[in-house]
Formats: sequence, C-alpha cells, structure tokens
Amino acid sequence: MGLFDKISQGLKKTRQSVSSALDGVFSGFSQIDDDFYDELEETLILSDMGAQTAQRVIEQLRRRVKEEHLRQPAEAKDAIKDILGAMLEGDCSLRLDTKPSVVLVIGVNGVGKTTSIAKLAYRLKGEGKKVILGAADTFRAAAIDQLDIWANRVGVDIIKHAEGADPAAVVFDTAAAARARGSDVIICDTAGRLHNKKNLMDELNKMFRIIDRELPGCSREVLLVLDGTTGQNAVVQAKGFSEAAPITGIILTKLDGTAKGAIIIPIKDELGIPVKFVGVGEGMDDMQPFDPKAFVSAIFE
Repeated sequence: MGLFDKISQGLKKTRQSVSSALDGVFSGFSQIDDDFYDELEETLILSDMGAQTAQRVIEQLRRRVKEEHLRQPAEAKDAIKDILGAMLEGDCSLRLDTKPSVVLVIGVNGVGKTTSIAKLAYRLKGEGKKVILGAADTFRAAAIDQLDIWANRVGVDIIKHAEGADPAAVVFDTAAAARARGSDVIICDTAGRLHNKKNLMDELNKMFRIIDRELPGCSREVLLVLDGTTGQNAVVQAKGFSEAAPITGIILTKLDGTAKGAIIIPIKDELGIPVKFVGVGEGMDDMQPFDPKAFVSAIFE
C-alpha cells in the first residue's frame, strides 16, 4: 500500500464526514450568495476546523469567487481544496542534519506518545540510522517501562533511570551514550503532562541547556503528540504546550479512528506549527510523514 493509499484509508472516517457535509452544501444551493457562505462556514466549523479557521477560509473563498468570477457552488469546491492546501503548506520534514540529532517528544498521557516514539524509532532505524532512546518522562514508572518494552521490540538502545529521577540527568546520560556509541538520532520521551507551565518550561529549559552543552550545534526537534480523536481539544493542548516550549512539529495520532482529522488545518492555521507525522493505523509503519497535498486529496477524493 502506497503513501497516498495509507493516508486515504486512514482518513476514511474524516472523508465520509467532511466531504459528505460539504457536498451537501454545494448541491443544496443554486448560486453563490450570502446564504451559501453562511451555510458553508457553519459546515466547516462543525467539521472541526474551528471558527477562526473557517472564517479565514470563507474570506479567501470570497476573494477567489470575485477574482475568478465563479458563479456555481460546485465551482467553489476546487477553490476550497486549493485554499486548504495552501494553509497546510510548509516544511513538514524532520531536521536531522547532525550526528547525533536530538528529538524531544512531549504530550499528555494517553495520546499515544510512547507508541509514536517507537514508530519514529522504527522508521529511522529502517532508514539506516542508529537510534537511542532516553526515558526522560520520569514522572510515571509505567512510562519508563513502556518505553523499555518498545525499545526491545524495535531493537534500539535505551537509557533510563528510576521513577522520580531528574529528567535532565536522563538527557545528560543519553547524550553521553549517543556520543560513545556513535548514535545518529536521540529520541527523548519527556513531559507526559501539561502541568504548571512555568514548571514545564523550567524542566524543558534544563534539558535544552544540557543538550547545548553536551551536543553543541546539534539539530533539535521538539515534537508534540496530540490525539486526533479529541478534535478541538487538541488545539487547546497545542496552544498550552506551545506557550511553554518551542514546539517544532506535531505528531497527530489515531486519525484512522476518528472523523475529526480536519483538526490538522486549524492546528497549522492558528498556531503556525507544522504537522510532521500522522498516525493512520496500529502497525509500526502506519505513522506516516504528513503530506499536505495527499491529505487534502484524501479528504476530497
């Protein structure tokens, strides 16, 4: 199954929800007028794009309709596809330019953070990279144990301390091990809760200082894992974490089990944070690099 097929299959529920709702608007009006715009905006909001993003889509559509002299609602469908595609444009790739490079992964418990780390390690290992994991989410013993199990399954090294240990100490030891073992990529499991933002910021900044000192000039990604089934709550979480940490990308999980996949659009539109990976299944190869064109095509196919 190719990349587009995986994304298309994973977005089946979202496509059925969003596309059918939009088709109902396009077929329900004989001309593009204010009533059409109002109905379309409401439909976009109900499709988990949120009021702010829906309003921006309508504003851009009004401009396109005027400039291109569109008359029929069906003609607006291609324009909306172009608008949504443009909203999602940007660099969605991981920056792993140094040896080692560092990926810090954060997100609340239950969103699929540990399995996302495992799938990312599996993908990078498949690309020929030597990966080492750091179990720096030391708040829960279960988080450490789960990551250890996944490290063994994937076949990558892991550095771990006891529950309650200083997360920065785990990062320090992981960096040292990566240098000694010639690792290409360090993936650290970090904060598993959106606790007091100042505490979270202090905790992460301590890790950053360790990385700056031990691995000066290394490429660094800070990826936030969000559960796609939570819809607009995912945007709220992203806003909270982005206020406490320099998020460079999003991993959006569980898209195959939800009709709320369109949440990708307001995340990018409102926060300016690119979605870098999407989870479209349970398999180890079902976390796919995000492709904006494939995503829009999969929704409207």
